[in-house]
Amino acid sequence: MNDNIIFQITIEDLQNEAMERINRKLNEDEITIAKKGIEWGIVNFALDITYNTIFTEMI
Repeated sequence: MNDNIIFQITIEDLQNEAMERINRKLNEDEITIAKKGIEWGIVNFALDITYNTIFTEMI
């Protein structure tokens, strides 16, 4: 159970967002940049806020 995925973003998800926001698909270099940005945002910003919200709701 410890290895179950709770949330994931696929390349297809990323490409769909790119099509909606910039009206084109990303190339491999842009995907690499996007992956780094997503990882940074989740680890350094969003995840902390999300955990705080989740655990505050629980207690």
